[in-house]
Amino acid sequence: MTAAKSLTASELETALAYTATREHAVRNRCMLLATVLAGLRVSEAAALTIGDVRNADGSVRSEIYLASHRVKHGHARTVYISTRLQAELATYIATRNWYTDTQPFFYTARGQRCGFSANTMAQHFFWMYKAAGIRASSHSGRKTFLTSLASQGVSVFVLASLAGHKSIATTQRYISVNDDMKRRAVELV
Repeated sequence: MTAAKSLTASELETALAYTATREHAVRNRCMLLATVLAGLRVSEAAALTIGDVRNADGSVRSEIYLASHRVKHGHARTVYISTRLQAELATYIATRNWYTDTQPFFYTARGQRCGFSANTMAQHFFWMYKAAGIRASSHSGRKTFLTSLASQGVSVFVLASLAGHKSIATTQRYISVNDDMKRRAVELV
């Protein structure tokens, strides 16, 4: 299997523009941005419930705790939610009726109480990117998240913690080095 690619800013805008023209536009935008702005794995995004995302007072959480049984390799982690993503999540939450805290956060075409499986969401991303004319995979959002932070000088140790990796070697495989990063690096000397 080939490694996921990091999305360029232009590709991300193209993907968002494409989702805006499709059914379930707000949901699809939110799913995409959850991977790009929080580094969620598709399996983690698919497993989210409204109770994971929303506080008792109806506000969007600034942190989402994922217990070990819900995370790859069984390493529990906290996902930090930026104010930008909180606003996107709030917009999406306002589009639906919520009946119980265990209701799937991202629903399928089968209904509001039917959530995505990890495989179905991965396929959804594959076809969405393909239809938008972008060569990317369901893991591209996560790779974009880590590469974007690395390009802004965030330590690989912080990146590993945000990604839920136990080894920085794993995190380093996610970081794509591009010409802009190299130009900025030489200007530091």
